[in-house]
Amino acid sequence: MKISRNWLQSFFDAELPSAEKLAEALTFHAFEIEGVEQTGNDAVLEVKITPNRGHDCLSHRGIAKELSAILNVPLARDSLSAHQPLTPDSNTLSVTIENRELCPAYAAAVIKGVSVGSSPDWLKERLESIGQRSINNVVDATNYVMFELGQPLHAFDMGKMANKDGMYEIVVRNAKKGEKLIALDGKSYELSPEHLCIVDAVADAPIGIAGIKGGKPAEINQDTHDIIIESANFNAVAIRKSAGSLKLRTDASVRFEHELAPGLTAYGLFAAVELITKVAGGTLEGFFDIYAEPEEHMITLFASDTNKVLGTNLTVPEIEDILKRFGFSYQREGERFTMKVPFERLDLRIKEDLIEEIGRIAGFDKVPATELGVFSKKPEINDSFSRSENIRQELVSKGYSEVITSVFSKKGEQAVQNKVDSVKSFLRTTLLEGLTESYEKNLHNKELLGIEEVKLFEIGVVWGKDSEETLIGTISEKEKAAEMPLEKWDSPEPTHFDILSKDFDISKYYKPFSVYPFALRDIALFVPEETTSEEILVIIKKEAGELLVRSTLFDEFKKEGKISYAYHLVFQSMGKTLSDEEVNKIMEKISVSLGAKGWQVR
Repeated sequence: MKISRNWLQSFFDAELPSAEKLAEALTFHAFEIEGVEQTGNDAVLEVKITPNRGHDCLSHRGIAKELSAILNVPLARDSLSAHQPLTPDSNTLSVTIENRELCPAYAAAVIKGVSVGSSPDWLKERLESIGQRSINNVVDATNYVMFELGQPLHAFDMGKMANKDGMYEIVVRNAKKGEKLIALDGKSYELSPEHLCIVDAVADAPIGIAGIKGGKPAEINQDTHDIIIESANFNAVAIRKSAGSLKLRTDASVRFEHELAPGLTAYGLFAAVELITKVAGGTLEGFFDIYAEPEEHMITLFASDTNKVLGTNLTVPEIEDILKRFGFSYQREGERFTMKVPFERLDLRIKEDLIEEIGRIAGFDKVPATELGVFSKKPEINDSFSRSENIRQELVSKGYSEVITSVFSKKGEQAVQNKVDSVKSFLRTTLLEGLTESYEKNLHNKELLGIEEVKLFEIGVVWGKDSEETLIGTISEKEKAAEMPLEKWDSPEPTHFDILSKDFDISKYYKPFSVYPFALRDIALFVPEETTSEEILVIIKKEAGELLVRSTLFDEFKKEGKISYAYHLVFQSMGKTLSDEEVNKIMEKISVSLGAKGWQVR
């Protein structure tokens, strides 16, 4: 999220450090900073909010709260510090929620007589500093509150909604199959029952996709005078699914996807009403509030718990100081702290959560390093794993290559509930199907692989109707495919070796393979006896260039004071299928260069 330093400064009386210093403080104690950019007289931090803190830190207030604790600088203002009652009640608006699981809370306000126009410069500058385009004073105010507090809001034009005897009604319901909505982006979206909608109940027509995007039918414009401000809480999973299926992710949906505290709706609405009446005029007619009863969470923590988990020696006063920095409400008896969790901190539920907060503010870099103690007994080796390793080494030493094939099959005893595709919808009952398929694919690539015989094995699990078993399967050109249980493999008993102490060869590396077919050519020549095979290969590789992917000496004999060498040459391109003409030209170059040495190409 983009965070403006000037915007952050509005939360503090004391002068904040430079943007670079703020970035350093957040990096060491809270979040990764992806960059700092100067924009005019402001600096903008790109903060990578971790998923567990999206509910409270996708906002300037959330980051300001973090910096207050990290820097030990008190906030001068905090919109969430005191609850503001949503009064008076509206006499012109009612709201119905059909499913409270999908919409736990919904608050709305009616403001009449607003003058829609340009936003004041300070509001434009705040939004533009974080890459947001100014639209008008009403919409800008709702966006400002979202980026300030983290609560998305939306404004509807009451004049474009239907009413019955002067009463307006909003219903939050799932869309009907086939319902369509032209959203504010001008695109038409076909809705389905999985999509939650905001509906003009009198007209029975959607005016917004809940938590994602408002609709054109109730769009705010220059002719708007009376408005409804919506501040709601929506189910995170439902919003994530809807945004994904519609391919429509917005700043609002991102926040709802991280799960917001239902209690935030009232604070967001109150702040929006205050700002709109300030920048667009108008008179508050009243509120309609369907709220969720707040869940109160208490955490009990002993100072000794903190030090035991972190490996520190923090004193009771030091721990208390950190709790004060966060502004947490708590009671202390000796080394025991009983803390009331702020309603917006959905990540704090158990004492370990609170210990993590104490640790990161104290500084994890200050936790002393401690060496692990000596094990009191020799580590146990898993016999099944050890046996598998022994068999694996035995087969590799005999020229076999290991493959890992799909565990899914076209037929079997156990069907897969969530199918990978429409063909292989069962768990395999044998290794032979996958092994044979791999064998047939590799059989035609012996020359490319530089091997004389294709020999494959696999150690894997198969599933019966009510059981699973580990099998070993082998296949080669000289032996038919076969498989047997791991424990029945005739090999030396497992030896208990230390896997972690083994030396691994890290000199090998992997590179992409070509999807295009290779071309095979043979070349043989007579050379003086003192000429080595390596000398010839140097010339061959030089003339062949990058298209020569493998060269193998397959025949060698002496005759009448000379020696004959014969090579398999494999050519392949990463970008196309090579033609015979192209390969023949390369072979001609190789022959000419070899002949120039006085060697006889056969």
